[in-house]
Amino acid sequence: MALRFTLRQLEYLVAVADYGSVTEAAERVNVSAPSVSAAISQLEREFGITLFIRRHAHGLSLTQSGREFVDQARLILAEAAKLNALSNKLTGQVRGPLHVACLVTFAQAVIPYLRRAFCDTYPDVSFYQYERDHADILQGLRLARYDIALTYDLEIPGDMDFHPLATLPPHAILHEGHPLAEREGVSVHELADHPLILLDLPHSAAYFLSLFRAEGVTPKIAERTRDMSVMRAMVANRFGYSIANIRPVSNVAMDGTPLVFVPITDNLRPMRMGIISMRGAELPLTITRFIDFCREMINSGKVGGMQILPYPNNKNDREGSNDDQS
Repeated sequence: MALRFTLRQLEYLVAVADYGSVTEAAERVNVSAPSVSAAISQLEREFGITLFIRRHAHGLSLTQSGREFVDQARLILAEAAKLNALSNKLTGQVRGPLHVACLVTFAQAVIPYLRRAFCDTYPDVSFYQYERDHADILQGLRLARYDIALTYDLEIPGDMDFHPLATLPPHAILHEGHPLAEREGVSVHELADHPLILLDLPHSAAYFLSLFRAEGVTPKIAERTRDMSVMRAMVANRFGYSIANIRPVSNVAMDGTPLVFVPITDNLRPMRMGIISMRGAELPLTITRFIDFCREMINSGKVGGMQILPYPNNKNDREGSNDDQS
């Protein structure tokens, strides 16, 4: 019996199921939207089932049959990926697809630079990047949308491993005329008297607020935003201060207004930036090489638009979810 589908068609199918849109799926798999639509239609004809309900202006929704079909397609693609991983292991070659998610708060400063350097070093790798918040990253890893992810060590579940790369201590972001802007360091107690612009992203906001709880004070939250660039611009324009662990190379907001970065002097837990992967399976060569590559780049001070402190270099350091969490 002739094979009724290709792995490429299944890849397109899973992409549409993940994003609910042919257009967005096409962007993610780097092909045209008509190619994705044709693949879905061919699968439906070959198997005689309706995979998606097409709603005008509302994207596509999986039918019950479609959900079962996509679940099986994921298993087939996962098994096929094992062949590629085995080939790389046997030959020592680094090649094939690599799907990397990155926390949206530092994606612009990190992932393009690392991706360019890694792809120049390993040109046979097909690199796909995704900018997501922490909650979406965890979900995407479990659904095998991403192979690995660059994020913080915030509430890492027990079924995932954390590979630390860098230490990111908290600092205050202030406008030039702020009363604390000339200080070499500032305490949480001193900041608590001023209006706070809170970066209100899943997990990140809880970490920032935990810094105040650890010192027994309550911040004066004046504004909330989910956008790092908006937060910096609001600070620069004197709406309040903020706290972040990302220390950019540039000292200006997106609108060109200057910013001041002052270390927080309290003995507070820093965030650690690292890579998380699913626990329990041997990581393919392409993934382990990317982890080592990121560690080498950070240890050498080459991290694009961030100023960070390398984490102690220990290639065997894989940490679970419950150690030193806020």
